[in-house]
Amino acid sequence: MKVQLIRLAHGRSGDKGDTSNVGVIARKPEYYEIIKKEVTPERVKAHFGDMVKGPVERFELPNIGALNFLLHNALGGGGTITLKHDAQGKTMSTALLRMEIEVPDDLPLE
Repeated sequence: MKVQLIRLAHGRSGDKGDTSNVGVIARKPEYYEIIKKEVTPERVKAHFGDMVKGPVERFELPNIGALNFLLHNALGGGGTITLKHDAQGKTMSTALLRMEIEVPDDLPLE
């Protein structure tokens, strides 16, 4: 079945210049492998569409059940020059958590 990522994870985001830094943290240890399989750099880039002009990098942090994504060229030049309302990319994690992913039909969700 498909569910929004927010059912399995929470997130945090911020900026480093024109790069949005988005962390996705599994709500339960058993959710981490599903998230790792489903939330790929390619899917993240497709989810954001034209908002992310550059590549998307993913870093795995299995010891804390998290993934970190760098979305390059996503903030219109960065906080001091962008005309975007969210100059520091603080809402990017909320946007990513709306992505729908496949999970096993029998996965217990909270």
